[in-house]
Amino acid sequence: MKKKVLFIASTGGHLNELMQLSLLFEKYDYHIITEKDKVNEKLKEKYGERLSFLPYGTRSKIITYFFKYFYLCLKTIYLYFKIHPKVIVTTGTHTAGPMCYLGKIFGSKIIYIETFANHYKKTATGRLIYPIADLFIVQWEEMLKIYPKAVYGGSIY
Repeated sequence: MKKKVLFIASTGGHLNELMQLSLLFEKYDYHIITEKDKVNEKLKEKYGERLSFLPYGTRSKIITYFFKYFYLCLKTIYLYFKIHPKVIVTTGTHTAGPMCYLGKIFGSKIIYIETFANHYKKTATGRLIYPIADLFIVQWEEMLKIYPKAVYGGSIY
């Protein structure tokens, strides 16, 4: 029986980084979660029922973002118990935070890969996930000074 692994990331660059790991998907009973937008809808053709969407939200529209984020958290709870992953792998950002904390509470292992785009300072999601991550991977050696318990994994591109 294959281990259940959840791969989760927000749309855009974070999802692009996560999809660099797609060769690993078939080794596991995997599921992918990202935000729903027009660019990501085509992923449903390839991954079918192994792909779920969370609502897309941007903090530039703070009022609607609050309500969308509340809905995102509720849907996260539903998806977590539906999938019940043993491992959660994420490249961030805000869509992954609630899933990682929920997973940690219920015994999932958390693997966080800090974004390649940032190599001099902590990201907001990195700061949130670092204390609970079972494995925290950085893509720049310089980041080991900022995240001393991290593992340098090199670029995933």
